[in-house]
Amino acid sequence: MRPINSVIEEIREETPLVKTFFFDASLYPKPGQYMMLWVRGIDEIPMSFSYPNGMTVQRVGDATSALFDLGPGSSIGVRGPLGNGFTLEGEQILLVGGGVGAAPLAFLGDVAKDKGVEVTTLVGYRCCDDVLFEERFRKMGDLVITTDDGSLGTCGRASSGLSCLDLEDYDQIYLCGPEVMMADIIQRCKGFEDKIQASIERYMKCGMGVCGSCCLDPDGTRVCVEGPVIRADRLLNTEFGRYKRGPSGSKKYR
Repeated sequence: MRPINSVIEEIREETPLVKTFFFDASLYPKPGQYMMLWVRGIDEIPMSFSYPNGMTVQRVGDATSALFDLGPGSSIGVRGPLGNGFTLEGEQILLVGGGVGAAPLAFLGDVAKDKGVEVTTLVGYRCCDDVLFEERFRKMGDLVITTDDGSLGTCGRASSGLSCLDLEDYDQIYLCGPEVMMADIIQRCKGFEDKIQASIERYMKCGMGVCGSCCLDPDGTRVCVEGPVIRADRLLNTEFGRYKRGPSGSKKYR
């Protein structure tokens, strides 16, 4: 699949380090799917959808820094939608996110609300200045916010908000955020792994299941095509939460 040309139509500044880019291409993604974003002359990187025609991006490297330098009317290349997204199940769901991982969950929550599903959200941030989509989540249903420094909501990591919730109430739990956070949530939700869907991140080069750079040890699950959303009970005996591999294939431990 070759990239198609797309034009940035609108840019919203969400936080000092996070922006949402809306583009003119109609890709019709499912929440949890991703696209390969080509910033010409720099790199092609995977990005989750936060809206049907939008992505919410944190400035973290060369490609995202170059993207932040672009304005409305600028051209980018996109491939997608790719991978397996979230499967919406049940009448009551819980979204659990961390940082910019809140973005694909917000897209899922919008879809769920439109279908009459009851949505509760638990989302953790470093501080009040990093909060994303607060009003968007509040429109969906109940919202629990945690911050590492206690500047908003409950003081602590996202897992500290679980004490406010009864996991028995939810038909499905959806996770997206830093891997340490998601591994912590899964560990604290023992017995519920079969109803947890986690969107995980691995180093992706091709997005088509060919190069193998995103494979999970030990069974070789190709995150780019079999994920990025994978049920938690499939992650229990993998590298998830212990290490991941970088561009060279070397292990990076948590």
